[in-house]
Amino acid sequence: MTSDQSRWAPTILWIIIGLLLILMLTRNLISHGIGGGVSLLVQTVLLTAFTLLHGSRRYGRRAILLYYAVTLVVSNVLENLSILTGFPFGDYHYTTGPQLFHVPLAIGPFYAAVGYMAWTIAALLNGEVHRGSSRSTTIGTPVIASFAMVAWDLAMDPTRATIQRFWIWEDSGGFFGVPLVNFLGWSLTTYLFFQLFALHLRRRGSAPTTSPVQPLLLYGATAATFVLDYLTGERTTVTDALGQTWRTADIYETSVLNTIYGMVFITVLAALSLVRRRGSNLVL
Repeated sequence: MTSDQSRWAPTILWIIIGLLLILMLTRNLISHGIGGGVSLLVQTVLLTAFTLLHGSRRYGRRAILLYYAVTLVVSNVLENLSILTGFPFGDYHYTTGPQLFHVPLAIGPFYAAVGYMAWTIAALLNGEVHRGSSRSTTIGTPVIASFAMVAWDLAMDPTRATIQRFWIWEDSGGFFGVPLVNFLGWSLTTYLFFQLFALHLRRRGSAPTTSPVQPLLLYGATAATFVLDYLTGERTTVTDALGQTWRTADIYETSVLNTIYGMVFITVLAALSLVRRRGSNLVL
């Protein structure tokens, strides 16, 4: 990245964050029809731009491109495998497109973007992985990052699947139509691509100096969208694939509880860790 590009990068990143916040806060107003599709496309592009730009400043262009490629491949392969065989997430299918084989094209970029936020938080809590890092950091940071990712899915899956039916759980499940195996599959899948990234950084990565404030803020903003769902979601009943009826009020309330004591808790821990790093040379 040239010096001119480096100078303008923080401003561009803040603009991207601002646009993403607008889309997140207004998504319930434009969630149907063509408007919803355009909003999802724009959000996917912005999240991708944020991940690649911030990641290139923090880890270098080669490292973030490798992270992005590994995440897309691992997530798409395991999602398609599960749709075909039931492993590792369970039996389900998507109802939206366009798709790569059986998985919507937007799924991989969302894994990568929220995964990058989760990775940044894990690095704050357990330490950055770089050349010569200890085994506890090289393994522990991916584990914590996978927990931060599954915290996102705990808040998201029942609303997106059982209420909005973006995907359908064919055998239903006890968590408002979502099975336990889904979350175990998330833990496995996210740990795999985080661990592969960590192994690369341990061999070739230098210690990052760019501030993690922006990914941390974006993770917190993602959590806030579930609070918005709770405040604005329609109170009615929905039926899953096996005919089980659920109250949407219960789903939204459980989602916001998981958000507060999952994603928000993780965000607060990471923010406190960042505050304690006095005397560091981090820049926005």
